[in-house]
Amino acid sequence: MASSIEHRTINVNGINIHVAIKGPENAPVILFIHGFPQLWYSWRHQIEALSSLGYRAVAPDLRGYGDTDAPAEVTSYTVLHVVGDLIGLLDVVAPNQESVFVVGHDWGALIAWHLSLFRPDRVKALVNLSVLFNPRNPSRKVIATLKAVYGDDYYIIRFQEPGEIEAEFAEIGTEKVLKEFLTYRTPAPIFLPKGQGFNGKPLDTPVVLPSWLSEEDVKYYTSKFEQKGFTGGLNYYRNLDRNWELTAPWTGAQIKVPVKFIVGDQDLTYNSLGAKDYIAKGGFKRDVPFLQDLVVMEGVGHFINEEKPEEISKHIYDFFQKSSSLAWFPSCCLC
Repeated sequence: MASSIEHRTINVNGINIHVAIKGPENAPVILFIHGFPQLWYSWRHQIEALSSLGYRAVAPDLRGYGDTDAPAEVTSYTVLHVVGDLIGLLDVVAPNQESVFVVGHDWGALIAWHLSLFRPDRVKALVNLSVLFNPRNPSRKVIATLKAVYGDDYYIIRFQEPGEIEAEFAEIGTEKVLKEFLTYRTPAPIFLPKGQGFNGKPLDTPVVLPSWLSEEDVKYYTSKFEQKGFTGGLNYYRNLDRNWELTAPWTGAQIKVPVKFIVGDQDLTYNSLGAKDYIAKGGFKRDVPFLQDLVVMEGVGHFINEEKPEEISKHIYDFFQKSSSLAWFPSCCLC
């Protein structure tokens, strides 16, 4: 399958970005944005499906990942840097398309929200998976809030000190770390106590792969993370407070593009950080006024686009087909 995908390296925003592309050259572009700890490869099923249905699938390795450059400075991984990368990439791969369709998952969803926030003119419609829009709270920094709620062993807190978690991951082994993340299905937050496995499990607990994740898939991920390391991806978490500072001008701003949101009911993100209340009490619809569809998939975990590839591809296709047939004029809305 991968051999039929074109792989290019494009220099934009001061770095070389690796991107996987498939589909007719002048077809509408779908930009796929991956999360942690993943790569363009996490979209392999959607690339095949959507390119066969008349779209041009574009899936980069984000900065710090895979075959894309990894700047050394922690401060080079803010949402402004990454959105800048994507705008530069689109200017090269879709120069004749004023706006494109976008799909994001995990950190890719967070980046897609910010792409839509900063440059709604470049986004025709958005399908986001797993991670809800998180409006900026002007009175609370992110890391202190997470630490107060979940404590020092919460995975995002454990990721903050450069080099510390990398050293622990090196002891555990890249392949084992990736298997632990990619097979995580507990509908609750991840805790990483020092010297222990996920949520306190013994480090030597065997990991059984689900049917949707093969040893071949794991080997591909492992080869790239052994080459690049985890630091680039971890640096996204290390900029959460810096993002909070930099995005102050967008406090209270809404996402003004057509959106479909999909999450699994076993996803840790759906079962933490007040996600269910945010949806049920109307906060999500208030902050994302052009939310058209919200789908909660039963019995599905966090890595939803790999676990349920056919269903997710169909959701994406159906929504973008519907969006193409409608005229959206956000600037005319008084909401």
